[in-house]
Amino acid sequence: MPIVVNLDVMLAKRKMRSRELAEAVGITEQNISLLKSGKVRGVRFETLARICEVLQCQPGDLLEYRPGPHDDSGETA
Repeated sequence: MPIVVNLDVMLAKRKMRSRELAEAVGITEQNISLLKSGKVRGVRFETLARICEVLQCQPGDLLEYRPGPHDDSGETA
């Protein structure tokens, strides 16, 4: 997948633990973990906005596009 989630980097910059972020955002620590690993298919804008608010960052600080080989799903868009 060409979208890379840099949430772990931002958490480190803010010296914040996943548990603290989960509590502040109002989602489970497991969902934060899944998001950090990139194992989610999507994220609600409301959740993304809350994460950005708590971490005082922009969505582009958390998400990065890295072009590369297509995934094996065969989907183009």
